[in-house]
Amino acid sequence: MDPYALKTLNAERRARRAAILVTDLGDGRDRIVREGDHVAGDLGAAIARAFRSGNSGSVEAEGRTFFLNAHLPQPRLVVIGAVHISQALAPMARIAGYPLEIIDPRTAFATSDRFPDIALHAEWPEDVLKRQPLDSYTALAAVTHDPKIDDFALKAALDANCFYVGALGSRKTHAKRVERLLALGASADQIARIHAPIGLDIGAASPAEIAVAVLAQTIYAFRSRGLDASASAQGSASILEKHDA
Repeated sequence: MDPYALKTLNAERRARRAAILVTDLGDGRDRIVREGDHVAGDLGAAIARAFRSGNSGSVEAEGRTFFLNAHLPQPRLVVIGAVHISQALAPMARIAGYPLEIIDPRTAFATSDRFPDIALHAEWPEDVLKRQPLDSYTALAAVTHDPKIDDFALKAALDANCFYVGALGSRKTHAKRVERLLALGASADQIARIHAPIGLDIGAASPAEIAVAVLAQTIYAFRSRGLDASASAQGSASILEKHDA
């Protein structure tokens, strides 16, 4: 690998930014493509698929063969609220490959007895996120129902361009939340990215069912990054199949 390409790739990985090392197998030349860089034609479409899936492999494009070595940060899920939904969500997220952290300043809820073997912060989101900033490979789910706890974290997630932002509550509750977030300086376009009510609409009723809906929506948001908004809004796995065929 070209030393400059290696240096660039390592810098992107340290910063938790996705990058793909594209190598022309015909002449051995390689280059780094960052997520969001424009690459035209069939090669660009193959690179976009690799960014969504995280899979490396060879592709044929423009009459040449390229190897795409994809380097994506580990997606993670930050949950605001040590509640029953979080208890069900934590083991499922771990199995699905989304390391989960819980933030809740309410020490009666945020206990290791209720959340064994989980990264748990019995602190205010303002303090935790100052030390551990959110990024575009982080999903955030706010489930406390308490604006004093949820709102700062939601605004931070929008500013960090988290790939998924969800908030528990009815549409009426969310309308009031929108007013508060606007007052905090969030734009209407940013607020429109919040999934509220949280989770895919599967008719979930129990905390465990809501956790399933939240995880499913998180996974879909991660795997549909880069697709147009109308496709993503449909919330169907068939969208990915159509784009990745």
